[in-house]
Amino acid sequence: MIAFVRVACVKPGKQGAAMAFAKEISVFLKGSYHLDMEVLRPVGGNPQRIAWSTRYADMAAMETITTKMLADPKYWELVNGASECFIGGATRDAIWQTT
Repeated sequence: MIAFVRVACVKPGKQGAAMAFAKEISVFLKGSYHLDMEVLRPVGGNPQRIAWSTRYADMAAMETITTKMLADPKYWELVNGASECFIGGATRDAIWQTT
């Protein structure tokens, strides 16, 4: 099993809009790709962050879904529409394998 976590830093004053986007993109990914995506917020540390977390059966499944997402105009419409909410270059991805 592969666990994927993306953490994005939110611009000051954009927390509400960023959270709305986080939920919207999660619903879209569930409907379009059957991807169960969790939206997370920090309990401690820097509060200006949002994270998404999901799991894939294996790396091949992750690659297949990611390739489809990156070719999807609706995905890019949603992502680009929320670009003013996030700090460019401050998004971090982590890919973990369960044991």
